[in-house]
Amino acid sequence: MRPPARVWSVALHGVDGVPVEIEAVIGGGMPGVHLVGLPDAALNEAKDRVRSAVVHSGRSWPNERIVLALSPATLRKTGSRFDLALALGVLVAADAVPADRLRGTALLGELALDGRLRPVRGVLPCLLAAREAGMERAVVPRAALPEAALVDGLTAYGADSLAEVLDWAAGNRLLHRHDGTGDAAAPQSLPELADVLGQEDARHALEIAAAGGHHLLMIGPPGTGKTMLAQRVVGLLPDLDRDEALQLAAIRSVAGRLGDTGALSTVAPFVAPHHSASAAALLGGGSGVARPGAVSLAHRGVLFLDECPHWPAAVLDGLRTPLEEGEVRLSRADGTVRYPARFQLVLAANPCPCAPPVDRDCTCRPDARRRYLARLSGPLLDRVDLRVAMAPVTALRVTGERGEDTATVRRRVLDARAAAVARWSEFGWRCNAEVPGTELRTRFPLPGRVLAPLEARLRSGELSARGADRALRVAWTLSDLAGAERPGRGQVDAALYFRERGAA
Repeated sequence: MRPPARVWSVALHGVDGVPVEIEAVIGGGMPGVHLVGLPDAALNEAKDRVRSAVVHSGRSWPNERIVLALSPATLRKTGSRFDLALALGVLVAADAVPADRLRGTALLGELALDGRLRPVRGVLPCLLAAREAGMERAVVPRAALPEAALVDGLTAYGADSLAEVLDWAAGNRLLHRHDGTGDAAAPQSLPELADVLGQEDARHALEIAAAGGHHLLMIGPPGTGKTMLAQRVVGLLPDLDRDEALQLAAIRSVAGRLGDTGALSTVAPFVAPHHSASAAALLGGGSGVARPGAVSLAHRGVLFLDECPHWPAAVLDGLRTPLEEGEVRLSRADGTVRYPARFQLVLAANPCPCAPPVDRDCTCRPDARRRYLARLSGPLLDRVDLRVAMAPVTALRVTGERGEDTATVRRRVLDARAAAVARWSEFGWRCNAEVPGTELRTRFPLPGRVLAPLEARLRSGELSARGADRALRVAWTLSDLAGAERPGRGQVDAALYFRERGAA
């Protein structure tokens, strides 16, 4: 029996890659291919794809017993990304291909029966894991080369077929390299805040939400600008740094949403699923491998739920854990995967089912009105920091000065964010909304006269302890926007105003 050949690929567990060593042994029994190491159905079918691809690439398939072992053996291996590595492993074990160039090389790609190399999902997180494991090179389908080129410190090669990879491994040709174009996404044209007429309270709440990373609920009749305002939050948020952009791109890659340009977008994402979306579409899931949902695609950005009372109550309540923990956990028979989900939630709702332009024209019965907004459960609303009631627009022409534009408000938001980062960065927090309430009360305590309104509402039962902590975070954001060192009584009162404004 020949000694085992070893090649490398990468498995995906959620959005994290796990390097997989593939050992191939030929001989010692009846002809056949045996895969070990917890392969799923798609991977088990790779035996037929790999054999046909090797034969159609002009190479002989060993007519002997072939054992392919994927390690770590206890990790479930899913998908077709291992096809290329399996083919190379068999041919190296058969001494048909030299192993020199394959050392320290991650191999990813699905094989067609004629030997063509097809793209697979999750190339970016796989190669990030390969780089962390010390690998120096990667061979991927040519279509995935722009995505692979986003990983610094690892040389990525692209191929259109198995035959090209075999010739490269033998030293007879060069593989494709990324030409460097498209590394940065083209500037996006974002909606302008000055286009929103009136709604001073809502505009101020939007600025506070952007400055502190707070969640926001807007309640008002149709046509008051709720959706317009929500779409303009992204223009106020700071750009993503490279690590954040890579993390978001990795999530999009696993979900199949990265596109084929390989451009790395630094604009915070804005995700607005329809209210008919399922729990799996919102939170993540699906049969077999649990894929990321809208909450993860909105990571480090905005998740906007329009007409939120039309969402099933159980689906909305599923947001409670990611809102608190910044990640979503999806459990399946094969284990639990975690996807990042640190997003800002923006909710929009009509005041009642009939939603007339003027509230006095409402024809809904009181119980119907209560049931309509009752789909937003108390525990969910308790996690929403800012609530604003929006009035109907009463004029189409601007009689005075237009509202501030996006650039003006964004400068204030970035200054407030910088103040929060300077204060919290040593503790690992990036904005006021992420700071635990206990830390606010112990490390940065405020005088009793400043906290008096919060304590009064706690004693009367109007405010929960979580609600008080969230109001305190908003007060810190208001302080940062004002350029103050710490909140005063005015900021606490304003935080309570915005927490209670949409309670009706």
